Amino acid sequence: MPAQQPERGFPQTEYESRTESAQRMMRERQLDAMLLTTEPHVRYFSGFLTQFWQSPTRPWFLLLPATGKPIAVIPTIGVAGMRQTWIEDIRSWASPRPEDDGISLLLSTIRELPARFGRIGLTLGAESYLRMPARDYRRLEDELSTLELIDCAALMLKLCSVKSAAEIEKIRYVCELASDSFNALPGFARRGQSEREIVQALRIDLLQRGADHVPYIVSASGNGGYGDIIMGPGDRKLEDGDVLIIDTGSVYDGYYCDFDRNYAFGHAPDNARRAYETVYRSTDAGLAAARPGATTTDLWQAMWSVLEAGGATSNDVGRMGHGLGAQLTEWPSITASDNNPLEPGMVITLEPGMDCGENKMMVHEENIVITESGAKLLSKRAAAELPIVEPV
Repeated sequence: MPAQQPERGFPQTEYESRTESAQRMMRERQLDAMLLTTEPHVRYFSGFLTQFWQSPTRPWFLLLPATGKPIAVIPTIGVAGMRQTWIEDIRSWASPRPEDDGISLLLSTIRELPARFGRIGLTLGAESYLRMPARDYRRLEDELSTLELIDCAALMLKLCSVKSAAEIEKIRYVCELASDSFNALPGFARRGQSEREIVQALRIDLLQRGADHVPYIVSASGNGGYGDIIMGPGDRKLEDGDVLIIDTGSVYDGYYCDFDRNYAFGHAPDNARRAYETVYRSTDAGLAAARPGATTTDLWQAMWSVLEAGGATSNDVGRMGHGLGAQLTEWPSITASDNNPLEPGMVITLEPGMDCGENKMMVHEENIVITESGAKLLSKRAAAELPIVEPV
């Protein structure tokens, strides 16, 4: 049965709640405002959803003051779209204008704000970046010399990590679409096809099922396992004994799923079958450990203990899962030392992996949400045994 499609967009109360939460955190950190420059952050507070961010030509700015609504400082080409949001104060300039691409307008807007603490937050730290020319940022530093520019990356990571019920429903919907598409793959994939041909068919299936777009879909294959999980698809043709992994970040209304599925072609080699069973049990351990009050390190340890018992000797990928939402990967990371507490409303991935031969690996991933009573799957659980395409 097809998943019920959530309503697009959010009510204004959603943006009001996000803004109030951010302003409460800003007061704790003594910030007069935050300057936001990236698509996920501008969208988070405004609802401004457009594909136009694919163009690197123009900078976009959203100021979140200590009180009141956000202020948009944007190129004129975006004014009509921003007027469709709840934002009322929209200031614009004709862009591109390299000699002064909105910086004077941004500076004058910042100077209008009350300066109680003399501190402005920008995303300068880990897992963040500024989407503006470096020389323009240096001009901000020079001309705002009476103000202190403070890193607010951690504030934004924390704020965005806990999702509302409406956000979770969008993620659940796209996870269900991708799950159904993955489950259908054995019906249209064949030995002799290339990774690229199979991935193309899966992408079409995802779009036909209701995904808005599929910006991330990678694959790898090899006899008994694969050597990487970020590069393909390539033109390698699938043969008997090969294992194929496909990982997709498909999108509905600005929200991602992010999980993979593995398939054997013809038959499942013993090493691949054993590794698949181990990573599957490791995911089960992560599901059982994922509850409010547990930490990301608790999840890592629960999954690693199963992998280690199954023969894994190291984990050098760096993490076994991460946050998920308006970006394909979000904070926090599931590592041996991250130690961030889990809270209800967090959407995360569980992604254990292990070696299963020389230059071969097996990786498994599911998407879950943390609730008051524990973890709930958003993706539909993968098969307990490695699925076989065209069994011989």
